[in-house]
Amino acid sequence: MKTAIDKAGRVVIPAAIRSKAGLSPGTQLEVSMDSEGVRLVPLVPRPKLVQRNGRMVAVPTAPDRDLPSVDVAAMVEEERDRWPL
Repeated sequence: MKTAIDKAGRVVIPAAIRSKAGLSPGTQLEVSMDSEGVRLVPLVPRPKLVQRNGRMVAVPTAPDRDLPSVDVAAMVEEERDRWPL
C-alpha cells in the first residue's frame, strides 16, 4: 500500500493496516528510525508477571476495552502462507 506525507508532515496509515494492528484514534505511537527505515510502535502498558500454578504468566495491565481483538489462527495462517514450501 502506498501513502504520502502531507504539508504538515502527517501520514495516513491505511485502514486495513490500522485494523490489523489494533490502532484506533488516540493511540500513542513511539516513532523511531533504524536501519530498515521509520518505525511506528504503539505505546501500550507493559504486562505484569504473576505466578499461576507454579509458573510465571504475563497478564495484560490495560483494560479489556483497550486490548486489540486478535485472530491468532488467522495470523499464524498468514505467516505460514508467506513462506514457500
